[in-house]
Amino acid sequence: MELRDIEYFAVIAEHAHLGRAAEALDLSTAALSKCLRRLETSLNAKLVTRTPRGVALTIEGDALLARIQRLRSSLADVAREVGDLSNGRVGHLRIGAHAGVLRDLVARACSALVNEAPKVTLDLTIGSNDDIEAGLEKGELDLIVNSIPSPLENTIQELLYEDEFVVYCSADHRLARRERVTVPDIAQEHWAMWSRSVPSWHYLSRAFADRGLPEPRIAVTTSSVPLRHAIVAHSELLGLNLRRVVQQAASDHRLAELPVEGIELPLRTGITYRKGAYLAPAARRFIAAIKETARAIRLDRVSGAAPAPERGDSRD
Repeated sequence: MELRDIEYFAVIAEHAHLGRAAEALDLSTAALSKCLRRLETSLNAKLVTRTPRGVALTIEGDALLARIQRLRSSLADVAREVGDLSNGRVGHLRIGAHAGVLRDLVARACSALVNEAPKVTLDLTIGSNDDIEAGLEKGELDLIVNSIPSPLENTIQELLYEDEFVVYCSADHRLARRERVTVPDIAQEHWAMWSRSVPSWHYLSRAFADRGLPEPRIAVTTSSVPLRHAIVAHSELLGLNLRRVVQQAASDHRLAELPVEGIELPLRTGITYRKGAYLAPAARRFIAAIKETARAIRLDRVSGAAPAPERGDSRD
């Protein structure tokens, strides 16, 4: 088995077409076909099948491609580690953060890192759990700060803090004056949400379904949390977000948390990185910094200290 043939196979899989793959590799189609046959012979397995539009991977081809992607990530790790050592630098760190993560958590950890190690450079990507988890798997990100509802294969996950989604409304909303609010009460209302794809929506829908209630009726969808807060503050709509985010927003908007009985919407947030992958000194320092930041946030919550207000975008 030749490493070159394995790389050629990955290009074939990417293009799903021998001709286009050959063009990308600056080879003839005949030469690329020969490399593919040689690889299949060495593995004693059929890797692709012909289709009217090109080629499709077999089960064996899918398995090989998954291995190749992990191999590429490992080779990239080696290159970065050697580069860090040869250039005497602490490294460049690529961080992914779930859009619902508390911004003061990530911001304070990044600030602590650059203050401690001024030569470190950071590339911060904000996205959905699915997007940043895919980036981590492909080796495009070194680590991610995300909600961790379930373990990811071939990764290490470390819990940072636990929070809870809460229902909130305008301080002038009729429900805000009640001492007792039930799930059927909020089921009659309309909502301002991010989208139906976020964890908070699924948690809320499940709570409604468990009681035989129809799913929440969404009136407004927007990815901008400050905009959602402003809309809820000036309307009869309800919203859903993490308790700490709602508490922070209350300093800018007249918002009230509703004490809904019989509903629990927990969320666990942690830091995730690939098992066995190279972690630059900058990555190890960031992990230590964000753990310390999370510990400080938990202590703030226990002591009842008022959190600093947030002013950018955050998401459920």
